[in-house]
Amino acid sequence: MKFTKMHGCGNDYIYVYTATEQVRNEDKPSLAVKLSDRHKGVGSDGLIFINPTDKADFEMEMYNSDGSKSAMCGNGIRCVGKYVYDHKLTDKTTVEILTGAGVKRLELKTEGDKAVGATVNMGEPILSPAKIPAVIEGHDDKEPIVSVPVEMNGNKYNITCVSVGNPHCVIFMDEDIRELDISTIGPLIEHSVIFPERVNVEFINVHDRNHISMRVWERGAGETLACGTGACASVTAGVLGGYTDRNVKVSLLGGELDIEWNEADGCIYMTGAAETVFEGEISTDNFGGNK
Repeated sequence: MKFTKMHGCGNDYIYVYTATEQVRNEDKPSLAVKLSDRHKGVGSDGLIFINPTDKADFEMEMYNSDGSKSAMCGNGIRCVGKYVYDHKLTDKTTVEILTGAGVKRLELKTEGDKAVGATVNMGEPILSPAKIPAVIEGHDDKEPIVSVPVEMNGNKYNITCVSVGNPHCVIFMDEDIRELDISTIGPLIEHSVIFPERVNVEFINVHDRNHISMRVWERGAGETLACGTGACASVTAGVLGGYTDRNVKVSLLGGELDIEWNEADGCIYMTGAAETVFEGEISTDNFGGNK
């Protein structure tokens, strides 16, 4: 099976174009687990299939490193745009990608015959607790969860919950997030009863109204170097909580993203780089995945 490893801000995935590489649907979750293994596989935060579709230019089908399926990935979708442009599957610089969270439009940034990044219209953030989903006892499920105090596993947090195609719990902290024991705290929040479908968790330090730093614990992957949907959710939470303006630079462990929550149309626009790490071919005989 031929594949390409790519990353956006260090958030790395394995990409497979299914028009030429055939993989059975039932094999995709286990293939994601095995290929994502950083010791015995290729190594990644997950596996993304680029599929033909008649509903958009291409479809992005995403699996986390634990085999669970995810509807959307901000860093991943920029790399899908780069893949289809670099491999000459399209000559368009405005590309529409079908995801589990609907069709997303990318404006590719190109240099020569290569795409080097993209601005993605991520759509409007979802704030309805029922649609995220998030359930807090005593909280009106018709009201957004913004800076709501909760206790989880004996710790108290003020949380803001947002969906950007997948669920996020954003926590603004006075403590330096670089010192955070995220590998302990992250999974406890991810699996809290508040979040029936688990959740991605963002920990935020605010530098000023146009700059924040973020660490993320991703549902199904653990700590990653970046999360595009998480950056979008964090800026949404920053605006709602009065921490930030609508145009914010988000510093992540793997790089920076520029996020705008546009007041006119209500959509979030994410701008960042996309890079190819390497291309390769791997036998799936020991992994499953042959048709």
